[in-house]
Amino acid sequence: MLKKIKDWIGSNLDVYKVENANDVGAGLVRHIWKGEETASQIGTTLTAQIMNDLQKGLVHTLNATRTAGTNKDIYEVILSGIEELKAKGNVEVEINNIQTDSRKVAQGDLFVAIKGFEVDGHQYIKDVIVKGASAILINDESIVNVAKALSEIGAVDNVTLVSCPDTRVAVAKCACNYYDNPSRKFKLVGITGTKGKTTTSFMVKQLLEKQGLKVGLLGTIAVYIGDKKLEDSDRTTPDSVKLQSIFAQMANEKCDVVVMEVSSQSLKLHRVDGSDFDIGVFTNLSEDHISKNEHPDMEDYFNSKVRLFEICKYGYVNADDLKTRLVPGIINNGNIQTYGIDNACDILAKDITITNSYVDFRVRVNNKNERIRTGIPGRFSVYNTLAALSIALRLGCDIEKVKEALETIRVPGRNELVDNKLGLTIMVDYAHSPKSLESILQSVKEYTRGRVISVFGCGGDRDSSKRPAMGEISGKIADYTIITSDNPRTEDPQLIVDQIEEGIKKTKGKYEVIVDRTEAIKKAIKMAKKNDLIVLAGKGHETYQEINHKKHPYDERIIIKEIIDGMEEAKNSENSVKADSKGGK
Repeated sequence: MLKKIKDWIGSNLDVYKVENANDVGAGLVRHIWKGEETASQIGTTLTAQIMNDLQKGLVHTLNATRTAGTNKDIYEVILSGIEELKAKGNVEVEINNIQTDSRKVAQGDLFVAIKGFEVDGHQYIKDVIVKGASAILINDESIVNVAKALSEIGAVDNVTLVSCPDTRVAVAKCACNYYDNPSRKFKLVGITGTKGKTTTSFMVKQLLEKQGLKVGLLGTIAVYIGDKKLEDSDRTTPDSVKLQSIFAQMANEKCDVVVMEVSSQSLKLHRVDGSDFDIGVFTNLSEDHISKNEHPDMEDYFNSKVRLFEICKYGYVNADDLKTRLVPGIINNGNIQTYGIDNACDILAKDITITNSYVDFRVRVNNKNERIRTGIPGRFSVYNTLAALSIALRLGCDIEKVKEALETIRVPGRNELVDNKLGLTIMVDYAHSPKSLESILQSVKEYTRGRVISVFGCGGDRDSSKRPAMGEISGKIADYTIITSDNPRTEDPQLIVDQIEEGIKKTKGKYEVIVDRTEAIKKAIKMAKKNDLIVLAGKGHETYQEINHKKHPYDERIIIKEIIDGMEEAKNSENSVKADSKGGK
């Protein structure tokens, strides 16, 4: 897709260019769009320092020029908007694509240098120029170093250099423009929160499809257009360029609605800036993602989530959550409603029944009491259902079709009950953090008549501090715990389970360690009785096990079937031997 750089940058951001920088002293400073030809026409009060910067191809900031004593005309005419975006070079250049990964840059691309937590894209300027980048978007603070890098390889006049205060902000807007603002061509629903994003987004997708709508979905599991899976997801919310390219594909395929999980990181790092959200949902907030590379504290975590409601037209928040219920008071635009179970709210669930196979409750819709049932068990399922119901009704869905769809909804790897020949209650869930494991175990504990058998491990090459915490949680809640392996990656599986065991030893919970995950599942199945419930936590929708950088096929649904089939074969063989033995007598 060839586009002139000025066309897709200039529509949202003011772009300025310094021409003939070496002749600035002679007053040859031109502002492209305002048509001012020379500095002498608007005053010659530029200080020596500003002149020096301009001669290097740089543009001074507003505050610097004010302290330098420049007059009003120079500020208004020359420097208006320069804090937003500046350019040096040919703004008529055509761009093939936008890249934030220097390894993917090809001839004619724009490279956007992102300063990450571990890697700074500004370090790869020389590399992308060699690869043929036509333009570079950089942070203002890096302009001196970048100019030096360009000079070292003799590329000062060969590439368009664009600078701005924050390339994360600018690239999001550029990507929207580049792909012709695709999110304006469908209804866009964004769901954020610590837990419940994936389940709620899948529920919404299925509800809307029951209405005959074509729905796109982006989230933790994968990207879908209708039933077609485009790709598995490597993060909850893609970077801004990839996000807009996906939106463009969904718009081209005539999606009526797009539902997406919106992570706190994507909001904080401006990945969704410029996206036209019709509806936003905040499911809940609990301690998670607190680290030097994510959020320094819970306040930052919460404030990042709240940004969604600054950019959406309508919002729905959980009235029973201590933090999310504050959002209507913070935003205060009259377009945010609440849902819940315990506290007064706009959409209230009453007369709730929870079993090991469904939840059932009553809710008032359009001045009429409606009975709602969904096949996803657990108290948290009520909250997810209320959120999904609110979205569907906002989008004009028929309540009877919504009720019908809710009864058959299934979400891969989220509270997913696995049918089996033995009639056991076996649940597969993605819970892989202390909070999520606590949530799932507490939830099933509420309605399970027998024992709760917990089978879980922890991923390798991830935060090791959560391992003993998860062991302690399972020991306190579950009736029996089997500690096993998850995705060890490059770590020793035994070391991981040893760290989990440190936590469970602090409790009185019964447990054992079986490192081999298949053997652990087999033990749980063999010991389970009629009213027991087995929770296989950690993998959920994943269909692989990662060991030493290699992903091996591992679908727990298939594993369960193979184990039970094997148990039946062994039993039949044993019975056959007994029968033969009796016959021999």
